Amino acid sequence: MQFLNKRKSYPAVVLSIIAVSFFYYASSSGVTGATQKNGAGCTCHGGSQAAVTVAISGPSTLTVGQTADYSVTISGGPLARGGTNIAASAGTLAAAASDLRLASGELTHSAPKAPSGGSVTFNFKYTAPATAGDVTLYANGNSVNNNGGSNGDQWNFAPNKVISVSSTTSVEDENLLGGFSLSQNYPNPFNPSTSINFQLSAENRVSLKVYDVSGKEVATLVDGMKEAGMHSVSFNTADYGLTSGVYFYELNAGSFSSVKKMILSK
Repeated sequence: MQFLNKRKSYPAVVLSIIAVSFFYYASSSGVTGATQKNGAGCTCHGGSQAAVTVAISGPSTLTVGQTADYSVTISGGPLARGGTNIAASAGTLAAAASDLRLASGELTHSAPKAPSGGSVTFNFKYTAPATAGDVTLYANGNSVNNNGGSNGDQWNFAPNKVISVSSTTSVEDENLLGGFSLSQNYPNPFNPSTSINFQLSAENRVSLKVYDVSGKEVATLVDGMKEAGMHSVSFNTADYGLTSGVYFYELNAGSFSSVKKMILSK
């Protein structure tokens, strides 16, 4: 009789294993509805949220219908692999590479992504809506140990990114948009210094700042009026006491912003 009872319990055990395996497989290709816009986060991964840092980087101002580059960066936790879910209160999201996919108007990872330089970064594009006003980008990130299950995984929300969308640009700003460029720093990776070049088509007030992966400002390289033309700025991390890792530099000029990633490797 005991033998028969054990045999009867086998189907339940098998079904449980299949259910867990299916859940993990489904999660490995990403989920939506898990940001602060409409969800409770990556609760399937459990774990401590404080150990994981997630940051959204990109322009804080856009004009109606304008498209710009953004990124979500994940650091901390076990981070053998990382994943994300990105949502917007209005406007349109689009994947910038095959590591993200669009589902139900939101972005999520197509497969867990391996870290580079101690962090995982997902790049995407955002197009502002046709009406002016503030919009919000939401994201979460998971940091997993890639052991085939959820035990030991961790996650966190990113601070919400508020974008101010304006309805019009001045003639000066429109001229600036046509001739504006921000180049990738060189060398990259670098230690301890690198150069950042940018071009303006008209004189404008310019702000060039550096942020760490948590979104904290660590250096202000330019803050003032700059004439039209090409400009080069040297960034020496020894002047700021920075440690190895991923950093972002953001250039704001008029209504245009651009953000790029750089890696300090000591």
